[in-house]
Amino acid sequence: MSETKSLVCAIGSESTALSDDDIRREIKGLLDSLGTKEDVLLLPPDFTRFHSQSGKVTQMITDYYGFTTGGGDNKTQKDDNDDTTTTAKNVPSVTILPTLGTHAPMTQQQIKIMYGDELAAKDPSPFVVHDWRNDVETIGHVPSEMVREATRGMVDKPWPAQLNKIVWEKRNKKKTVVFSIGQVVPHEVMGMANFNKNMFVGAGGLEAINLSHFIGAVYGMENMMGRAENPLRSILNHASENFLGELELWYILTVIGANEKGELEMKGLFIGNDIQCYTKACELSLKVNFSMLGRSPKKIVVYLDEDEFHSTWLGNKAIYRTRMAIADEGELIILGPGIRKFGEDKQVDVLIRKYGYIGTPNIMKAMEENEDLNDSLGTVAHLIHGSSEGRFSITYCPGHLSQEEIESVGFKYAPLSEMSKKYDVGKLLDGWHQDPESGEEFFFIKNPALGLWAVPSRFD
Repeated sequence: MSETKSLVCAIGSESTALSDDDIRREIKGLLDSLGTKEDVLLLPPDFTRFHSQSGKVTQMITDYYGFTTGGGDNKTQKDDNDDTTTTAKNVPSVTILPTLGTHAPMTQQQIKIMYGDELAAKDPSPFVVHDWRNDVETIGHVPSEMVREATRGMVDKPWPAQLNKIVWEKRNKKKTVVFSIGQVVPHEVMGMANFNKNMFVGAGGLEAINLSHFIGAVYGMENMMGRAENPLRSILNHASENFLGELELWYILTVIGANEKGELEMKGLFIGNDIQCYTKACELSLKVNFSMLGRSPKKIVVYLDEDEFHSTWLGNKAIYRTRMAIADEGELIILGPGIRKFGEDKQVDVLIRKYGYIGTPNIMKAMEENEDLNDSLGTVAHLIHGSSEGRFSITYCPGHLSQEEIESVGFKYAPLSEMSKKYDVGKLLDGWHQDPESGEEFFFIKNPALGLWAVPSRFD
């Protein structure tokens, strides 16, 4: 709905550590420029993206509008076309819709940790659960030719652009604004995360999510990850340009990286209402989050934070983000104290248990022969992504799944207690290590969601 395309903030570098004051200043500058608003919709990620600092950004926006305090930084902000002034008495309506995609809803405790006590305690709650199966509306279709090209002829049908109904209801409303908030980082399905992915996947529907994941799998993760421009992103860009023009929509994108002590910092902040902010965020993210190793590790050990990763659907980022680095016949060890299920969604969990991570040829054959799998292309994509295709072994060490369950889906199993003693995540920093007893060399990664690891021969 904005008449002019605009990049209002593009700050940061590999060595930058943005302070809360830095972030708040940029957020305030944007909100001041927008004038008085009566209705504010925020689309931040869920708890699986806790480290994005989107929770902090969300709190800053709601604080500005006085949502939790009854009066904020905008108390004297006047709209150029209106004589009214926002005060404690006319604080805008605020809705927070975490962009779950296919993920399980956030718990109250997760909301409290990520978004703060005040927002968590607000009554009535501003938080709305996104139901990807039932709460969406198809707002348009991307031509089948683009889908056919992206899938190398495997799929020849239009891609449905779907949005949560609450988002779509905000179009053509002068006093309404939508903020899409999140982290840009290399991603297995989209190449680089966020921007319009947060809209059409995070707040999207079953048909669109399934097909987009399948497109990404068919095109190939190795061809996708770390690349801002790819056929799937072109499909989403087409949808943005043709279907989202009636929304007053602003993207607030972060780039997060670790300092020398392993502490996470906001390296960059990018705000705009078109693709410019995403492009610039991608440029910085590739410098911050992409690690090109000089040689392929024979063994990689990945830790999955207990509060962040509860399923292999999420935990398999350990596979996606390291597969272009690990050596042939190498071993990937995944320490997952919080892993208690396979799918975030009950129906998907059933399918993963039924078919397992059996490699692309086998899963494609199963898709052709079984209606339940053919109707869940997103699951097909996940099962393709989660297989090493026999090139390296994957050993899962889950906190809450049995050896029988892990081995039934095609992974190796090792006891978490035993492996946690061998690999003390409290002492290990990201990078190369040597086992003091065996002398064995391994590469350690503390959070696979924050980056992408590769060697030149597999990335080029």
